[in-house]
Amino acid sequence: MVAACLTTVFFSLSVIFANRSIREVGLVRANLGRLLVALICLGAYAHWFGRGLGGAGRDWFLLSGLIGMGAGDLASFYALPLLGSRLAVLMAQCLAVPIAIVAERLWLGTRLSAAQLLWGSVILAGVGVALMPTPKHPPRVRVRPVGFLWGFLSAAGQGLGAVVSRRAYEAAAHAGETIDGMTAAYQRTLGGLVITVAYFILLGLLQARRGPPGPSAPPLRNHLWILANSLCGAVIGVSCYQWALATTPSGIVLPIVAITPLVILPFSYLIEGERPSRRSLAGGAIAVAGAVALSLA
Repeated sequence: MVAACLTTVFFSLSVIFANRSIREVGLVRANLGRLLVALICLGAYAHWFGRGLGGAGRDWFLLSGLIGMGAGDLASFYALPLLGSRLAVLMAQCLAVPIAIVAERLWLGTRLSAAQLLWGSVILAGVGVALMPTPKHPPRVRVRPVGFLWGFLSAAGQGLGAVVSRRAYEAAAHAGETIDGMTAAYQRTLGGLVITVAYFILLGLLQARRGPPGPSAPPLRNHLWILANSLCGAVIGVSCYQWALATTPSGIVLPIVAITPLVILPFSYLIEGERPSRRSLAGGAIAVAGAVALSLA
């Protein structure tokens, strides 16, 4: 539970730094830079202190990254402009939980208690209160039906990716091995990098055919936001996420991680001066209360 809570904190900081890095250097540089920094940092640790690319669960971790960090993140990228940030995040966070619970129950036989299911639902209800669009706070984009498909695929990628990571830890345990969170995050990042790099190469080729070359590279100092984003998210955040999944069912970890959009609120206020709404604060209070109860359950 400590690892899951740390995940929400670092993921929240990562979102703020990600938005700033995209504004400073552009989407393509920000995303590729984030993954490359993570690959260098995690790879250095994994090959010097961890298992590197070894271990009985390696192939499962690679598949987990391909599903979650690759296909899932790409689907999220397409859902955002079609649904708006609130609705897209709400779908990804809340639908990932039941998908993970059902998949892990059918595949790995994991059973959650009634109390765990209840308090996990309370967390998701709090997230829904904070993020659900209303007539007073409608989406900032024209919602398109195909966006719901991308939103579902994003949630499926996140939920199934977590379950495959659980399977990887199970394979390592059956082989009498232990694997730390940073090594698992490294192997998972490699899997996600395959789809991400292939996508951006294809996107670059298409843009090169359609128009003139883009603007010149931004100053080097602007790239420091990529470093901050990568360290908080893809390095420390994902390592804590894998640490949590090593010992805790995905149906418990994912509701805690779903609080990430709400944990962003105080950081956004302190760093960017953005005041949270009363509804966001109310939803955050419900979600935090559910998280405390879930940890006690």
